[in-house]
Amino acid sequence: MSREPNPYLRDAVLTAGPEQLQLMLYDGAIRFTRQGIRAIEQQNWEECFTALNRAQQIVLELLNALNYDVDRQLCTRMASIYNFIYRKLIEACSRREILAANDALGLLEFQRETWVMLIEKLKADRSGVQSSPVADVQPSNVEPLSCSYGKLCVEG
Repeated sequence: MSREPNPYLRDAVLTAGPEQLQLMLYDGAIRFTRQGIRAIEQQNWEECFTALNRAQQIVLELLNALNYDVDRQLCTRMASIYNFIYRKLIEACSRREILAANDALGLLEFQRETWVMLIEKLKADRSGVQSSPVADVQPSNVEPLSCSYGKLCVEG
């Protein structure tokens, strides 16, 4: 694997907004976790370690980027999710377990989908367009949550 910097990737990172950077982190963690799963299936232990270690590093970056000053309760919950994903990636790497890697991958994909929905909602709110009806629909048999969260700042 070449370690030479990719100028296109470098430019994409330097010109991306905070929302896009977070999405890029999720994409990278998902890609490396999938590579780790393939390496476990092929019994390529070196590639397994390299890929899952890179996914672990990205999850640590996501964990360290949480801003507890914005919303402590939300960040505590997100930290719990990231810690769980991190532990599953370590378990997958050290025990060579596809199931643990799949658990981490499923959560990373879910987090990415959630993040994409948030980006779309932010774009709609910024442009003054009403948000997608899918995001606002609640099943009729479910009571709305009584807790309230502060605004999540993704602009820096």
